[in-house]
Amino acid sequence: MDETDDVVVVGAGLSGIGAACHLARECPDASVTVLEARDALGGTWDLFRYPGVRSDSGMATYAYDFAPWTQPTAIAEGADILAYLEQTAHAYGVDGRVRLGHRVVRAAWSTTEARWRVEVEHDGVASEVLCRFLWVCTGYYRHDRGHEPDLVGRDAYAGRLVHPQAWPADLDVADRDVVVIGSGATAVTLVPALVDRGARVTMVQRSPSYVASVPRLDRSRSARVRGIVTQAGLYALSRRAPGLVRGWLLRDVARRLPPGYDVATHFTPRYEPWDQRLCVSPDGDLFAAIASGRAEVVTGTVERLTAGGVRMASGRELAADVVVTATGLELLALGGLELVVDGEVVDPAALLTWRGLMLAGVPNLALTLGYSAASWTLRADLVARFVTRLLGTMRRRGWASVTPVPPARPQARRPLLALRAGYVLRDSDRLPSQGTRHPWVVGHDPLRERLAFTLRRRTTGLRAVRARSAGGPR
Repeated sequence: MDETDDVVVVGAGLSGIGAACHLARECPDASVTVLEARDALGGTWDLFRYPGVRSDSGMATYAYDFAPWTQPTAIAEGADILAYLEQTAHAYGVDGRVRLGHRVVRAAWSTTEARWRVEVEHDGVASEVLCRFLWVCTGYYRHDRGHEPDLVGRDAYAGRLVHPQAWPADLDVADRDVVVIGSGATAVTLVPALVDRGARVTMVQRSPSYVASVPRLDRSRSARVRGIVTQAGLYALSRRAPGLVRGWLLRDVARRLPPGYDVATHFTPRYEPWDQRLCVSPDGDLFAAIASGRAEVVTGTVERLTAGGVRMASGRELAADVVVTATGLELLALGGLELVVDGEVVDPAALLTWRGLMLAGVPNLALTLGYSAASWTLRADLVARFVTRLLGTMRRRGWASVTPVPPARPQARRPLLALRAGYVLRDSDRLPSQGTRHPWVVGHDPLRERLAFTLRRRTTGLRAVRARSAGGPR
């Protein structure tokens, strides 16, 4: 019989490295292979190279629960996060299990064989990896490109047009006029970083986002516990008393900007806090850049690009040597791989997710989806502990497969990501959905979900099939 791994992990970013580390810790006898399409570990933190790229969650909670963050920086730069991921992967021997440059194009499950056939491309050559359990840790957006708006006049523009997801290494912005189109986390990060590099920056936004100033450093020993409680508490308060949270956020913004600044126009969103993810500004660096006179916020609609910059619908012309389209991501399910079950092609976007980590009707497959309103890793760790326990249960009970059974009663379908961000509203139908009743819903409160993962029966809604002979997933 062909050699078959117990588990194949797809993706070697934050989620994939974490999954493989949990397997090394909790399933040490399992044979594991990690397949990564890119030529380096790190996922998001190796891909994004734009100025100032950083976490938007405190590192005390963004770090893995088994590998605490030891630096004093609460909001860390991308290079430091990448180094942390590389060090953690090495510490648990995960780097030796990763096959770089191996892009998964197809995964086919055979009930007869009780295993997956995973088709991979490497340097233009196709190959196949076999496994009993497939764990997809590719996140929810595509890495090869971001969302590019259809800007009128793109061909007429004589300057440099850049998307943050493909930042040029040779781009020098010193003493140049830069227009950043967007108001989300990337734009809020870019503006002060570009000012620090000597640029004159205009952030153009169609509508404002909430921006919260947070401390850059945190040396507290209780930072992780405090971070979890604070994130959960702020989200809950935002849902129950949005006006209270809105007032607190806007008063802090006004305090950091020059007297008379038009906070109502430029920093007062049309939605409630946490309808979209809060943008963070370490030590209020965005507001300091505006107060310095080197950065400006313009709220309105872009009419077109001109030879020399950007023309707003108001008629105002913004000079721009560089235009940055910080306009978001393109969603992508399962890294774009084709999914086949017993010869039938399955569309992940048509399926409900079981507890946000398995797909209805698909055997022996898990996916990692982090939190939208808290640190991604808090849920990634919960998912990893669930999957490793499930694999142990399968081995002890001699199960060859476990499959989420679609709910007997129809359920309304809801977007998997609980945000109203533009990229989510634009592309949410590309992802699987959640339902309205357990176990077909995704939790968003780290404290409650930790209890739910601990106290609720782990296999509710799963159909188990015993192996014909010994040797299910370990």
